[in-house]
Amino acid sequence: MMMATNSSSLLLFLVAISSVLSLVSAAVFFEEKFDDGWGDRWVKSDWKKEDNMSGQWMLTAGKWNGDAADKGIQTSEDYRFYAISSQFPEFSNKDKTLVVQFSVKHEQKLDCGGGYIKLLSGDVDQKKFGGETPYSIMFGPDICGYSTKKVHAILTRNEKNHLIKKEVPCETDQLTHVYTFIIRPDSTYSILIDNVEKQTGSLYSDWDLLPPKKIKDPDAKKPEDWEDSEYIPDLEDKKPEGYDDIIKEVTDPDATKPDDWDDEEDGEWTAPTIPNPEYKGPWKQKQIKNPKYQGKWKAPMIDNPDFKDDANLYVFPNLKYVAIELWQVKSGTLFDNILITDEPEYALKFAEDTWGKNKDAEKAAFDLEEKKKSEEEESRKSDSDDESDDEKDNDGAEDTDDSDDDEGKLDHDEL
Repeated sequence: MMMATNSSSLLLFLVAISSVLSLVSAAVFFEEKFDDGWGDRWVKSDWKKEDNMSGQWMLTAGKWNGDAADKGIQTSEDYRFYAISSQFPEFSNKDKTLVVQFSVKHEQKLDCGGGYIKLLSGDVDQKKFGGETPYSIMFGPDICGYSTKKVHAILTRNEKNHLIKKEVPCETDQLTHVYTFIIRPDSTYSILIDNVEKQTGSLYSDWDLLPPKKIKDPDAKKPEDWEDSEYIPDLEDKKPEGYDDIIKEVTDPDATKPDDWDDEEDGEWTAPTIPNPEYKGPWKQKQIKNPKYQGKWKAPMIDNPDFKDDANLYVFPNLKYVAIELWQVKSGTLFDNILITDEPEYALKFAEDTWGKNKDAEKAAFDLEEKKKSEEEESRKSDSDDESDDEKDNDGAEDTDDSDDDEGKLDHDEL
């Protein structure tokens, strides 16, 4: 029993040491909490400035928060474009795990808009960064009406943007949530929301980054004797004799000439016609199962001559910028705690030390704010009802005064 206890303790100790070592060895390529000096690290683009459509970012902890000192940047003007970016030392994720993580909150109860970030490669003029600037990765939530409430995970390959083929629902409330995208050297990936895995799979199957391995043989032809009719006419089924002689309508046998019918004025009376119950429509031969049916013909699959496997499918060789580019009808989206690293455990702990530490207090602050709004609305409704009652009382008093005047007039007339 003592040996088992010691073995268990040793295992827990080794796991703890392994976890600590992974955190210590983590490479952090970019980490932004929007604390002192953040404005020197970020470049606000002049995109849409000439059109007076460039929105202003505001440093804030938000209307409801778990820590007033934990601030992020928030869109502050409606009907505006937003574009901002920050540079980090260029790197490649070859032979490394790539982790992209950030938190976002839609305080404005977003109807239609995004909350995603982009990773850019190569050299970019940050003052000109905008919606048309090429990017390597785009990741984050997108909401529009009832139909679009999903996480975007777009990867660029050969100058073409590829959307993830799986549906990943996003959060839609007005609280802060953490989004994490992990890409591994074995070309597998995971998407997490609030440190909980929501989707996982392979870059090969869940994006169309490569041409398909197999294609339909373009030279294949359906054999002339291929039976692809599931049903055929029953040759033993014959049309009954006299079938075509059956008329569609017959004279109504129950019809009688009206008593007031005048042949001279109304013309000769003829009985109306009714559908013939014996008439069954044009004759159709019965259909039976085709005993030679071979199914729908399909061209055979062959190796795609354009397919070329790529062991570096997961690699983005010269990542250099993190950027945010949005169009907002209703402003109020707040970004914070942006992280790019090669260690998922570090990202997990980073999320817990930021979002995780404050999420309960933020929820309590939000609930209090909603309670205040509800009470204010009830108070306004009550005041409105009181005013309405006062108006009714005044109207009643005026009617009474008018009635008294009328009575006085009657008395005067009587005198």
